[in-house]
Amino acid sequence: MGHRDEVEASAPPSGAPVEEQETPGDDIAALQRQLNDARSEAQANWDRYLRGAAELENVRRRGQQEVERAQKYALERFAAELLGVKDSLEMGLAAAESEASMEALREGTQATLKLLSNTLEKFGIKEIDPKGVPFDPSVHEAISVQPSQDASAEQVLTVVQKGYVLNGRLLRPARVIVARPEPAAKP
Repeated sequence: MGHRDEVEASAPPSGAPVEEQETPGDDIAALQRQLNDARSEAQANWDRYLRGAAELENVRRRGQQEVERAQKYALERFAAELLGVKDSLEMGLAAAESEASMEALREGTQATLKLLSNTLEKFGIKEIDPKGVPFDPSVHEAISVQPSQDASAEQVLTVVQKGYVLNGRLLRPARVIVARPEPAAKP
């Protein structure tokens, strides 16, 4: 068989549909379209990532600025309330210089102490004055133990320095003297 016979034998019969054969150029064009689509999608994802990262950085920066402002001005209300206490003390000193009576000084000092106590309470600072209660090492600091017939063992006899808590958290323990039962006398 000759070359012509081979070509005719491989040709489709007449009347049969002729399938278009893909050429290498068609494959390249399809791959090029897929590559362009992938690049477009990658660029869109990259843009979303950059916007998200920038937004996250902005949120972090704003949060940090808020914390700095809160730290800077956290005591502003407390300080404003303490100014009244300072004014009261200054008026008391001015009254003492003008030879005020001892009773007037005592009343002024009591009023100033009440003003300070009210200011502390307003901001959640409570006093611990444990005289007569059982010793509690979580809020009391025993500085001494003293024998006592009147008090039970481990009872606070004397408060040397009051303690304070801020919203339930210990600021300073109360410094106390604690009772110790006296040993029984020998017959």
